Amino acid sequence: MVGVVVMPAAVVLGVALLLSAPSTSAQGSAFVSPLTLSSDDPRLVAAFSWAKAQATAYAFEGDAVGPWFEAALPGREAFCMRDVAHQAMGAHALGMQRHVHNMLRRFAAGISPSRDWASFWEIDRHGRPAHADFRNDRDFWYNLPANFDVIDAAYRMYLWSGDPAYIRDSVFLSFYRHSVTDYVDRWALGTASIMTRKRIMNRARVADPDAKFPGSRGIPGYNEESDDFVLGLDLLAAQYAGFAAYARIGEARGDLASSRSWLSKAEAVRGLVNTTWWDAGTQSFYDYLSTRYRLTHRSADSWNSPVLYWPVAGDGVQSQATIDGLMRQIRGAPSAPIEEQSHHPEVLYRYGASDEAYDQILDLSRADRARREYPEVSFSIVGAIVTGMIGVSVDPVSQGRETQLLNYFAGPYVRTLSQLPSASSWVVLQHLPVKANDVSIRHEGSSATEFTNNRGPALVWEAAFAGRFSELVVNGSRVKATQISLPAGREASVTRVVVPPGTMVRVSVAH
Repeated sequence: MVGVVVMPAAVVLGVALLLSAPSTSAQGSAFVSPLTLSSDDPRLVAAFSWAKAQATAYAFEGDAVGPWFEAALPGREAFCMRDVAHQAMGAHALGMQRHVHNMLRRFAAGISPSRDWASFWEIDRHGRPAHADFRNDRDFWYNLPANFDVIDAAYRMYLWSGDPAYIRDSVFLSFYRHSVTDYVDRWALGTASIMTRKRIMNRARVADPDAKFPGSRGIPGYNEESDDFVLGLDLLAAQYAGFAAYARIGEARGDLASSRSWLSKAEAVRGLVNTTWWDAGTQSFYDYLSTRYRLTHRSADSWNSPVLYWPVAGDGVQSQATIDGLMRQIRGAPSAPIEEQSHHPEVLYRYGASDEAYDQILDLSRADRARREYPEVSFSIVGAIVTGMIGVSVDPVSQGRETQLLNYFAGPYVRTLSQLPSASSWVVLQHLPVKANDVSIRHEGSSATEFTNNRGPALVWEAAFAGRFSELVVNGSRVKATQISLPAGREASVTRVVVPPGTMVRVSVAH
């Protein structure tokens, strides 16, 4: 078991003050998360503690909609598709599996041919489409990346929770199927038509002079500040992720023919992005296709990292140049618009920029940060610490030897990879839910990790360490290490070990 950790008095006091601070939520919350983090780094502890307290204050039960959390403008008492998809990881880590499942299923159930296979962009606590965005089936707000974003989130939640409903429930399956077929057709999102589509499609034959959202029923991206484009890069990136997730859902269901087909369609979208949308002259991606059907960059100071968040950028120059560009922007202006910046920590961790990711967490969580109460911020900080700093990832459960047919398939295990900042010599994350297990992880710098299976069946842990090592040490015994590739040309050395329930295993770099 992970030993008792004694924190400096200043850290304990800071945590107590943060946890006792009044919530910005309009309603009280009884939700208590078992997830905890301790470290010798008081700033990290303070950032995590604020994020946990703020996020759990946004979780509710007992309303007509079922368990839910704020995922829209604070005080609106609602949740929208984009924000829920991004907040899902942090929510899962905090123990809100029921909330996430309920909210994603509500979106899945909302899909309808009368709305051209769109769902409800935003749902309130009464279980109704939010009045701020919806009047009727012909007059409502909708951003087209949303369906793909929700498919991607649902698949990730299947991996993390192990909940079979995500791949078996007819409501989810109907949403996935209609989204990758009818929705794509109705909004001209296929690779053969997407570059010539109209900006706003599926208008009523007779215009309604009283319509509130005539130009917002099918915005072709998440950019809501302008209407000068027919296609945003983020829509293509989300579509790639949605197609890839649907392929993996098919694999999890044992339908390998469907899986191969949709993986191929995902690769076709990826190919379009990395050829047509890549500007070799500026070594960057175009941001949007204008209403004059010209691929265009936004202003030099605009923020746009969708090809990194949904990893559609090519593995070579495209991804490296894009992450380098993002880091240059951050060095010049650490604070971006809050919705965009909330994605930065997890993106930076994914590409190995751990100190920069840590700095973004501190910037997002500082007390004087404008709009830090936006729910996406606190949830995304928790999610980024878990998947980025602690480096926890969950790979698909294998379907026997069939996994050999899909090259992306890795087998059933939980991986950890320390990406602690230079300010932290150790971090302990306790009571993280992973499928049927409750686990705790202690990183000592980047050279040693302890993994405790607090509760649940035996599981396979893949202990990963950045760099090339011929051997690793498992509970004092040297074992041969295997090398794996990571994004941005990095390499890690790994070993896999079975961790029975109620036990702790320590793996370290061999010296």
